[in-house]
Amino acid sequence: MSTLTHRARRAEAADRPREEPGAEERQRSGQEEDGDDPGDAKELRLTLMEEVLLLGIKDREGYTSFWNDCISAGLRGCILVELALRGRIQLEPATMRRKSLLNRKVLFKSEAPTGDVLLDEALKHIKATEPAETVQNWIELLTGETWNPLKLNYQIRNVRERLAKSLVEKGVLTTEKQNFLLFDMTTHPVTNDTLKQRLIKKIQDAFLDKWAKEAQRMDKRLLALVLLAHSADVLENAFVPLLDEQYELATSRSRELLELNPDVECVKPNANEMIWAVMAAFTK
Repeated sequence: MSTLTHRARRAEAADRPREEPGAEERQRSGQEEDGDDPGDAKELRLTLMEEVLLLGIKDREGYTSFWNDCISAGLRGCILVELALRGRIQLEPATMRRKSLLNRKVLFKSEAPTGDVLLDEALKHIKATEPAETVQNWIELLTGETWNPLKLNYQIRNVRERLAKSLVEKGVLTTEKQNFLLFDMTTHPVTNDTLKQRLIKKIQDAFLDKWAKEAQRMDKRLLALVLLAHSADVLENAFVPLLDEQYELATSRSRELLELNPDVECVKPNANEMIWAVMAAFTK
């Protein structure tokens, strides 16, 4: 992303009124490997897809940037990681022939419903597919970017709109109609700004006050959010409100993280292979 784009985004953020962010969300410990969230039912929880979309949506306008051509694939990557963190899918074990993350297949693990329509739809496709596909192939299939007409039915359609409606139901967004000269468009402005600011603060803290220095020391879900937000080209949105010195430090540390070798990181203690496999698919 160009320096001019960074400056434009930061200038746009400076024009918006700031609100004091709320207290940071509690860590979702124990959620990654053994399934659904066990915590307080009253705490509003968002999926990785919803968090990434929320980062990309302009607060007042209610839509993502027209120039962002990465978010569709990024959201499909979120689906795979979310399913892995909930214990529904996994990567096949590494062998001498298939040691690279990009060569290993996605294996079905559990058919227990997730409670999310998009996740369950993707899980159904993964369960029914023989032979199994790689992470990179699944991102392309779920996005609809495949040359195989027999696999076009694997595409999950209208992901952004369906996620936006889910966020409306959770009270995070609202629904409006806007006129763009030749056509009307449904938009979803942010109504729960406190929740979005909390999400932004969580990402900022990951590279400032709570910088872990090593990826394997980061909370898995937070690590996934950062990597997926970058893949969807919305990570920068969390940094634009920062002061210059903080901005430079956060972007410098994020580059350190994003330049890591997924094949090296996935074998380290406490690593989640699916997170790094999705990252490898986007940086191939």
